[in-house]
Amino acid sequence: MTSLFSAPCKPLLRWYQKNLRDLPWRHTTDPYRIWISEVMLQQTQVKTVLPRYEQWFQSFPSIQHLAAAPLDDVLKAWEGLGYYRRARFIHAAAQQIMEQHSGIFPEQFEEMLGLPGIGKSTAGAIASFCFDMSTPVLDGNVKRVLKRWHNQPEATDKQLWGLAQSAIDASKEPAMWNQSMMELGATLCQSHTAQCDICPVSKSCKSAFSGIEKQPPNKKKTPVKDVFWQINLHVHPEKGLWLQQRPEKGIWAGLWTPPIIELPQKPACSPCHIHLLTHRRLHLYSSPLLSPPPPKGKWVKELSQLALPTGIHHLLAKQTSATQFI
Repeated sequence: MTSLFSAPCKPLLRWYQKNLRDLPWRHTTDPYRIWISEVMLQQTQVKTVLPRYEQWFQSFPSIQHLAAAPLDDVLKAWEGLGYYRRARFIHAAAQQIMEQHSGIFPEQFEEMLGLPGIGKSTAGAIASFCFDMSTPVLDGNVKRVLKRWHNQPEATDKQLWGLAQSAIDASKEPAMWNQSMMELGATLCQSHTAQCDICPVSKSCKSAFSGIEKQPPNKKKTPVKDVFWQINLHVHPEKGLWLQQRPEKGIWAGLWTPPIIELPQKPACSPCHIHLLTHRRLHLYSSPLLSPPPPKGKWVKELSQLALPTGIHHLLAKQTSATQFI
């Protein structure tokens, strides 16, 4: 298996050194910074992460600061990145590092896997980038590259992990190899286009110049469910807006919103705002209310202090009565 990867190793590494994007997390081997970048980049585009990356370390310059911060502050810092479960895992992992590892990010691969929210691929990135371990990354980009190289569009994750391990072992440069694979998949070997004419490893790729029609059709997508929510805006000219914290599980878990009532069916009127999630389409209907708010919650005048869902921010921006508190 090693000989299979010996040919593309040097060309790919040379290509990467000449064409790599200048990204801030590529200028450090600090496991805390690498960890945060890897989690931010899960299901989030680089252009979205870039401005938020340095902002994060201004708020939480160390694992110690992160672990000591209230969860609300962590969620607020994550605001706009989506998939807030990642932020909750980061906070829990920081506290575990303080309790079990004396505040030092663990160097052992198995100990990394023991931290909340860190799977095999994220641990592989941290271990290779920070500690030069021969541990592969298997994100969506790398999976696609490996499937095309071997012309195995139906390869299972188990098979891909084996191929990824053989490749990184053959490279002798684990950190740069993982970066190279991810960069190749993010730039030249994308899901809908394959630039084989300028790809550094096309001579070793079994799918080169064959087009992307050999890739298996996308799996049947989970249908998007329409959800209809009444958002009750209790506004007080002096106290602000009444907010409640969402439950620990479910949509917008742990975030702050005005009181929400799920409607049994679609109202006759048009929604004030429609917000798209991965498998949900939220139809938000809102109305300013003068009636007393429900018992659970609090008045908030400075919304910048709490983490609100992006959908609620958009909704409030459309409501004249609530705009003053945004």
